Amino acid sequence: MYVNPSPLRQRGISLIELIIFIVIVSISLTGILLVMNQVTAHSADPLLHKQAIAAAESLLEEIELQDFVDKNDGVTTACPPASAVTAANRATDYHIVDCYDGFNMNGITDLNNNATGLAGYAANVAITAEALGGVAAGSAVRITVTVTDPRGDAIAIDGYRTRY
Repeated sequence: MYVNPSPLRQRGISLIELIIFIVIVSISLTGILLVMNQVTAHSADPLLHKQAIAAAESLLEEIELQDFVDKNDGVTTACPPASAVTAANRATDYHIVDCYDGFNMNGITDLNNNATGLAGYAANVAITAEALGGVAAGSAVRITVTVTDPRGDAIAIDGYRTRY
């Protein structure tokens, strides 16, 4: 026996439902793409920050590994004046921690003045005498290395070097 389908029963979707579906999906995709665009545009920011930290840590370690000579020892240290401190002569002329005081470098290079790909970065070093508990006065210095990334954000890290 043949049964005639009810005229009230719907088959498929109407044109209005299809248009509403397309509008909703379009708005959703637009929102997702805007967020992805924002994330992509700022994805290099952590890289610049990490490179600045790595450069600062490297320079701080280089300085901390140098000899500690107290200015009050009576030993004459052969440090060039702060204005003569350059990346090119630091491998030969800078073997004492105090010599790095006032060190400035535009475009980070390695100890042999080879390019490192950090041409847009700048580094500055300040060394100050510190009184640490249990360490004799004049036998400790605080080393502050500040690296500025190409956007102008500065990263400063500190380290200490003692005589003993």
